[in-house]
Amino acid sequence: MKNVRHLIEPKDLSNSEIMELVNMGIQMEENPQDYVNLCKGKILGSLFFEPSTRTKFSFDSAMLRLGGNLMGFTDVNTTSAKKGESLGDTIKIMGAYTDIIVMRHPKEGAPKLASEYSTIPIINGGDGGHQHPTQTLTDLITIKKYKNTVSNHTIALCGDLKFGRTVHSLIKTLARFNTKKFYLISPKELSLPKSIVNEIKLNYDIEIEETSELEAVMDKIDILYMTRIQKERFFNEEDYIKLKNSYILTNEKIEPAKKDMIIMHPLPRVNEISKEVDDDKRAIYFEQARLGVYVRMALIAKLLGAI
Repeated sequence: MKNVRHLIEPKDLSNSEIMELVNMGIQMEENPQDYVNLCKGKILGSLFFEPSTRTKFSFDSAMLRLGGNLMGFTDVNTTSAKKGESLGDTIKIMGAYTDIIVMRHPKEGAPKLASEYSTIPIINGGDGGHQHPTQTLTDLITIKKYKNTVSNHTIALCGDLKFGRTVHSLIKTLARFNTKKFYLISPKELSLPKSIVNEIKLNYDIEIEETSELEAVMDKIDILYMTRIQKERFFNEEDYIKLKNSYILTNEKIEPAKKDMIIMHPLPRVNEISKEVDDDKRAIYFEQARLGVYVRMALIAKLLGAI
């Protein structure tokens, strides 16, 4: 099998490669007309075994803006997987039809397994509660755009830190860029896995403070990264109902925050950010989603060898 580059988790990219993609994404956002034929004649295979709005359609938009085409599915029941076809066989077939694949799957490790069968690049679009590397790239391009650098920030991660694959990918990556301090804000039932906390403490000189009180740290942070309590990750409804309203961000709660703090969210939100907050200039989560298109353009182009 030829040597093929995949993106399964952020550590598949070096720090310099991450910044190359972030900076290229910013260039593509500022000068989109320069890249309209970069991937002409190439086809993106979009394999979504789990529902998605932003990841699915931002990749579609990215490929189309690069002049390429796309094919795929968002309902596994319309594919031969419904008949029992193995993931490996599905990937082999799609590798014959397309040039690059983005894949979301509810089972942790599925994209890694897919990459072992693939003759073309595989991009992990999210696997269970494990990893979401392109959301991390989206987060980093947003931080770079609004804070000028991805380094030396005090960052609060709030909500579902246990099952939140966006948080798992992001915190490990931000640790590589000299983050000053992490505040981990969650109910104890949804705290960041100890394995991740210990990994960061072992490898980086970064202060980590775990708390359940968001308001207590509001005036200390540069970036507030909100996440939803994910109903689909709970085994029973009772536990979800007990925790679903743990944090609801309002204008009153962000009043003490720094004027240049930014509020991020991977979306979708449910009720953890009140809609009144949308009008605050520090609320940039919809812009965050928009910027994801451009860093994904850069990633597609890089993995296809177009840049």
